[in-house]
Amino acid sequence: MPHREPLVLIPGLMADARLFLPQIVQLGADRAMQVALPTKGETVEQMSEAILPGLPEKFALLGHGLGGDIALDLIRRIPDRVTRVILMATDPLAEPPQTAAARESRIVAAKSGRLAEAMRQEIPASAIVDAPWRDEIMALVQDMAMGLGEGVFLRQSRALQRRPDQQKTMRRVKLPVLVIAGEADTLVPMRRQEFTANLMPYGKLLVIEAAGHLASLEQPEAVSRAIAQFLAGPMMLR
Repeated sequence: MPHREPLVLIPGLMADARLFLPQIVQLGADRAMQVALPTKGETVEQMSEAILPGLPEKFALLGHGLGGDIALDLIRRIPDRVTRVILMATDPLAEPPQTAAARESRIVAAKSGRLAEAMRQEIPASAIVDAPWRDEIMALVQDMAMGLGEGVFLRQSRALQRRPDQQKTMRRVKLPVLVIAGEADTLVPMRRQEFTANLMPYGKLLVIEAAGHLASLEQPEAVSRAIAQFLAGPMMLR
């Protein structure tokens, strides 16, 4: 079997390894996979710095949401160690002031012991396609959040409020990049994800049909297939 670089997975807001469980099960036999939880720090930069010591020497990178923002910051820090990148539901621009302000009510709710309520506002059912498995996915969203707890919610919310505009980093990315977008994602609209792919010299957009914000769970086989094909493709010569 040819050498395959490990794949590092960075979940988004209040998600753990279960966000990528179908992909770990379907792809893990052929490749080492490592989940890096962004639970320490209150900015994207602090979170990427916190997970950096535990990363392999050379690796492919996949980030979802906040995890995608952290992935971009890792590329800025250690471009020679990352072989290729997959971004899912990632907004690489700074959070608009009105969006950042709207987070305050959810932060207050979490501080008041109402984390479940804050999560229902953060990832509403409408962010997931209307399908038989939607209730199951929403229950998992809550379970992951309760497992991580209020403190992680506060830190990750602050990181999203303060996230940097990463357009400069993206223009400099000389790596193969795959942007995987759920066609019905209401939280990170298709136009923004298309912008993300187009900004990078070797970026490509792949749209997953019948999927919203959590495509890895909504259409797991399609996402796993896309990841496998992308990772099997040629690496850039630098």
